[in-house]
Amino acid sequence: MFIKVLRRELKIAFRKSAEIINPLWFFLIVITLFPLGIGPEPTLLARIAPGIVWVAALLSSLLSLERLFRDDYLDGSLEQLLLLPAPLTLTVIAKVCAHWMVTGLPLLIISPLIALLLSLDFKIWEAVALTLLLGTPTLSFIGAIGVALTVGLRKGGVLLSLLVLPLYIPVLIFSTGAIDAASMAMPIGGYLAILGAMLAGSFTLAPFATSAALRISVH
Repeated sequence: MFIKVLRRELKIAFRKSAEIINPLWFFLIVITLFPLGIGPEPTLLARIAPGIVWVAALLSSLLSLERLFRDDYLDGSLEQLLLLPAPLTLTVIAKVCAHWMVTGLPLLIISPLIALLLSLDFKIWEAVALTLLLGTPTLSFIGAIGVALTVGLRKGGVLLSLLVLPLYIPVLIFSTGAIDAASMAMPIGGYLAILGAMLAGSFTLAPFATSAALRISVH
C-alpha cells in the first residue's frame, strides 16, 4: 500500500510539473539575488551563506506545503484514503515521502550549484548537503501536521504559516549552525546528531498527529 500511494502521488506531481518547478525556481531566485545584491566577495558570501540557504529552503518548503492534502480534499479522494484498509499513518508517510521527493530532494541535487553561486568550498558544501538531507524531510513531516489541520479551511495558507513557522525554527537554527561551524573548520557532528534526532522524532510522531488532524478536518 505504501508503494501504491507513493507511486500515485509521484504521478500526480509530475502531471502538474509547475507545482514542482515553482518552489525550486523560488529557491534558485533567492540564492541568485543575494550575490547580485551584496556583491561577489567570497568571504562575505561564505559568512552569510547558512542563513541564505536555509531561509530560502524553509520558504520554498512552505510554498509547496499546501498541495500536500489540498487536491485530495477538493476532489473527495482524501475521504477514500481514510477508508483504505491500510493504516492511515502509512498513507501519510507515503504522501510526505512523495512530497519530499519532489520538493526537498531537488534542493539536495542542486546543492553543488548553490555552492558555486555562494563561493563555498567543499567542506561547507558538504555541510549544506548534509543539513538539507536531514532537515528538509523534517520540514515535510512537521508541515504535514499544519496542512492536515487547515486543509478544510478557506484561505488557510496564512494560518498554516503561523502554525508551522515556529516549529521550523529549531531546524533552521541547527542547520545554519552546522554550516557556520563548517565555514570555521569546526566539527559539525553535534549539529547533525540533533538534526537526525529531530528527523527521527518527526518521522515517529508526525504521522500519528497528521492522521488525527485529517480525521478531525474531514469529519
